[in-house]
Amino acid sequence: MVFRRQHNDDKVFFIAEAGVNHNGDLANALRLCDIAHEAGADAVKFQTFKASKLTTKTAEKASYQTENAPDMGESQQDMLQKLELTEAEFRQVRDHCAEIGIEFISTPFDEDSADFLNELGVDRFKVSSGDLTHLPFLQHLARFGKPVIISTGMATLSEVEEAVDAIEQAGNPPLAILHCVSNYPAAPEQANLRAMQTIEMAFGRPVGWSDHTEGSAISLASIAAGARLIEKHFTIDRNMPGPDHAASLEPAELATMISDVRAVEKALGDGRKQPTPPEADTARVARRSIVAARHISAGEVFDANNLEAKRPGNGLPPKYLGQVVGRRASRPIAEGELISWDMLGS
Repeated sequence: MVFRRQHNDDKVFFIAEAGVNHNGDLANALRLCDIAHEAGADAVKFQTFKASKLTTKTAEKASYQTENAPDMGESQQDMLQKLELTEAEFRQVRDHCAEIGIEFISTPFDEDSADFLNELGVDRFKVSSGDLTHLPFLQHLARFGKPVIISTGMATLSEVEEAVDAIEQAGNPPLAILHCVSNYPAAPEQANLRAMQTIEMAFGRPVGWSDHTEGSAISLASIAAGARLIEKHFTIDRNMPGPDHAASLEPAELATMISDVRAVEKALGDGRKQPTPPEADTARVARRSIVAARHISAGEVFDANNLEAKRPGNGLPPKYLGQVVGRRASRPIAEGELISWDMLGS
């Protein structure tokens, strides 16, 4: 499956979302790549756009953007222009990712940006929740023939269906669908992780979780709910100015989260109910066996008065008690001795 880590299909594909947390500074962008790599992420993702193509001059900022980047009178376009990286800078980011060994991804917000990223050689395209209903743009991405990941914040199931249909009609590249709640931050009670199962049943595509909640608990829960991909915002420092820092993980938090994700992956197991190898020793200590409650003479009949169930568990299990009672001892048995089949006479 193209959205899993290479060589190990049991791994969740973890995208460390740098977004615009570089604040328009190349040095910050390169540092974010290093942080994501050191934390163990599979990919680091940015956002590629031209503010003038994305918004009108009068478009207002979202309320969370105003709260986190409160420049009075600043439009959304003004804010975004400060957060752009040039094509030359993106080339340096891509080259740095290749050098340190982490996949470079960036979300394009217009066709020119998508063409540029394709020319850069990205392995896949990520679509923001805001562009889920921009069907001509989705089809433009699909025509590259590369895997596409779509986020579905703010969307109904029918809107997701329209997006999937558009992508299928334009070439049907490999597709993964991320459940998402487009609040920054989103409250845990808004997460509705079971929606991933609905999406997977509806479209038969790999599903994942684009996490805007605080902390890592909901992302960890998403794995048990079926997430094959996780996307999480991170930053160099949550106190930096900018719209997304406040809802992002800091470097140590990102590393801890990814470590926990890998632990949860292993904990899911293969679904077969059977003891693990280390449990054999625990069973010997914790389970019970049929033992002599007192000295039993040869020929004496086994009954409830001379038998009991005690630890250790490496003798006859108590479930065989009914097959022992009524038989005679084939030899003398000391008090506390474990009963075995060869002690049973007629």
